[in-house]
Amino acid sequence: MLFQSYIISLVGCPNILSIPMELKTTADQALMREMNLSLVLRRIHNEAPLSRAQIAVETGLNKSTVSSLVEELMALDLIRETGQNSVGAGRPATLLEINRHVGGILGIELGVDFVAVALTDFLGKILWRKNASADPAYEKTLNQLFHLTQEAINASREMSLPLLGLGLATPGTVDLNEGMLIFAPNLHWHNVPLRKVFAERTGLKVFVENDANAAAVAEHLFGIARQSTDYIFVFAGVGIGGGFFLNGELYRGKNGYAGEIGHSPIMVEPIQAPCHCGNRGCWETYANQYSIIQRVQARLDVKRSSIIPALMAEQNAPLSLPLIKQAADAGDVEALGSFSEAGSALGQGLSTIINFLNPEKIILGGPLTIAAPHMLPSISSAVTRHCLPEIGKKVSVELSQFGPDASLIGAVALVVDDIMSHPTQIERR
Repeated sequence: MLFQSYIISLVGCPNILSIPMELKTTADQALMREMNLSLVLRRIHNEAPLSRAQIAVETGLNKSTVSSLVEELMALDLIRETGQNSVGAGRPATLLEINRHVGGILGIELGVDFVAVALTDFLGKILWRKNASADPAYEKTLNQLFHLTQEAINASREMSLPLLGLGLATPGTVDLNEGMLIFAPNLHWHNVPLRKVFAERTGLKVFVENDANAAAVAEHLFGIARQSTDYIFVFAGVGIGGGFFLNGELYRGKNGYAGEIGHSPIMVEPIQAPCHCGNRGCWETYANQYSIIQRVQARLDVKRSSIIPALMAEQNAPLSLPLIKQAADAGDVEALGSFSEAGSALGQGLSTIINFLNPEKIILGGPLTIAAPHMLPSISSAVTRHCLPEIGKKVSVELSQFGPDASLIGAVALVVDDIMSHPTQIERR
């Protein structure tokens, strides 16, 4: 009865039930215009320099439409003319490219034991940056990030560079709609409203994303996967996370939490190593940077011959990944053996992903990539050993061109990708 009354009341109010046709048509036209602007902008971003005629051919839009869209993108200062193409008969064609100086973008990477803030141009070139060691305590880390972010804002003002937005990459699961860090096992943080606190502090549009997902977007926009539609980005550091770029889009799963591959229980020995997530036998406990330090420490505890103790004494420094790499670079057998064991564990986990998803490539990034030359042979060997032959032979394992900065550039890419999808928002900056 209540439901019937509700329907009757709506019938008596026709303006609630319908949207005037002229408004609907206008909205549809505006949406189509935005989609076409995005299409042209992304084409120029991916393949510049391009002429208007080339854009028309590649997008399927007619020449007059392309000319109109190009004029609007130039008015928004997102693209610019960059010389002429005189190849072939006829009048030379004016070429177009992205205007990298349209504005600055702030990128923040929240690590387990460090924080990093960068100011970049629209194409991800770093103009200013600072890294700092971090205390995992919530309030201390956020205050440290606020301080560095304000320094970056000051730097943008000195450069007379308007800011277009702020991206933040964090370990753990993220609620994209709320911009909230739900749970970061290695930080022991729960339900942190990162978007809210940084938007209030800066007045900028803020994007928050898992670090591996952000890095996967960076590879698609700026890196080695610009022409790839199926690849997996693997972030390896204190933890291991994955960004799944499938069928040309980032796959996030039902709640946006896809990619927590480091917490897959791949080890089956009776005594399994505990993980910060609360489980045992997780992949990342055997293949992250701490596992390498633990392997080396175990060797030193039984008095294996190594130059590492001498390096520690000489530098008055604790055992760390950079120090172990230094020893490996010098040919230290124990350092090399530890990297090889971690590489085998990393490759074993990668083979599961490869068999399951059959990607075109695996891209490795994050802090652990500083040791890549010492780990890649064992990674490749493990992938070959554990993958089905017909799948393993067709996948390449490559290093991110951003190395340890993959997620930092990924934070920047979040803002750029949003502007690429909605170019007219630039008018509202």
